[in-house]
Amino acid sequence: MKKMILCMVAMFITGMLSAQEITGRWTGSISLGNIKLRLVFHIQQSEQGLSATLDSPDQDAKGIPCDTVTFNPPALRIVTRSIGASYDAVLENDTLKGFFSQVGMKMQLDMVRDDTSGDLVKRPQEPSPPFPYHSEEVTFVNSTDNITLAGTLTLPAKEGEFPVVVLISGSGPQNRDEELMGHKPFLVIADYLTRNGIGVLRYDDRGTAQSGGRFATATSSDFSNDAEAAIEYLRTRHEVDSLRIGLIGHSEGGIIAPMVAARNRRVAFIVMLAGVGVPGHELMKTQVEDMAKASGVPDSARKINNRIAERIYELILTSSDQDYVLDSLTACMRQSLQAILPGSSPEEKNPIIQFNAKRMLSPWMQYFLRYDPAPTLRKVTCPVLALNGTKDTQVAAQSNLSAIRKALEEGGNTDLTVRELPGLNHLFQECTTGALNEYATIEQTFAPSALEVIVAWIKERK
Repeated sequence: MKKMILCMVAMFITGMLSAQEITGRWTGSISLGNIKLRLVFHIQQSEQGLSATLDSPDQDAKGIPCDTVTFNPPALRIVTRSIGASYDAVLENDTLKGFFSQVGMKMQLDMVRDDTSGDLVKRPQEPSPPFPYHSEEVTFVNSTDNITLAGTLTLPAKEGEFPVVVLISGSGPQNRDEELMGHKPFLVIADYLTRNGIGVLRYDDRGTAQSGGRFATATSSDFSNDAEAAIEYLRTRHEVDSLRIGLIGHSEGGIIAPMVAARNRRVAFIVMLAGVGVPGHELMKTQVEDMAKASGVPDSARKINNRIAERIYELILTSSDQDYVLDSLTACMRQSLQAILPGSSPEEKNPIIQFNAKRMLSPWMQYFLRYDPAPTLRKVTCPVLALNGTKDTQVAAQSNLSAIRKALEEGGNTDLTVRELPGLNHLFQECTTGALNEYATIEQTFAPSALEVIVAWIKERK
């Protein structure tokens, strides 16, 4: 009996040591063609057993819960059903050697223990206080939708009368700094403009950070009401030159700014940063191709991917029966994944399919795919600056800038400046390929050359 108890105690101690051996922060990278994506597992031990979360820093994804963590030394298995993924590895001398699988794709992933609190990422442009200008936390109300929005107003000085711009963020829930991939573009832009005599109001998107309202059900049209409310708020401030209030919109914000300017003659000027000039469904088709090409996806896979995208957009654009479209999208995605990844199981595919099918039917996506910016741009009479980077893979520079120029000229706008900025990506960073995985690894947040163009153009319009 004593021998059995001793054996049980020995097994318990061994189990505890094994769990401690695998707990911690593990980092590694998978390769997808020319792309390298960092993955981080945070493995913890509790009374209930092992648990884990997954980060993908280069995709700005953190804290994805893992469903099961099994460690039978030296073998580790982690399953994350929400993204259809699993990781199987063997622990060898404090290194995990194994493979990461997702919807049928199997990629080598060796990981090392990294128990630091996080990645030390250099962001040399990110300003820190004390600032040589006035900064104030503010709130304002979108009376149309009864939403209170929160933001930061920066002014060159506490007293005076200054031109002021409203910053309008790109797609997805963004805070006032448009924070993504470890960067804070709007903080950098606001700091640079304010230091150069131009005030800035930047705000949290509705339903995000400190702003009220609901983000999930809103469309670009709804967001335009928020931007217009920002203008009306600025008109109540004695430090603001009410005749020189402008809008700077990035990406989707470059769609929203013309919406506001077309109906509100109080907008003195607009700056479109990677703004859209073609219909949404056309933009998405080009985006699918350009992003895949920049990421090194083979021609054969890109062709399949393009056909899938066309079928999906056609389904959404040609039917108003949501149940039918959802069923058709699900079947289309399942068939396509089976063709591309014949070895993947339904358990691996279903979460991915369901998530993407529902995302494609969101109010925002349906509005965006159907929206044509041209009729709105023809109504914009204020000065317009439209900038795109030549390596932008999300909003193609040439086709969108050409469409923006054409629509503005058709509407009789005579004060327009349209420029391609060499070597810049969608975030206006100096880059190599323009692929999304570069965003986080580039130290620069916003190219100084682009900031100089924006400030010089605004100052010319007195």
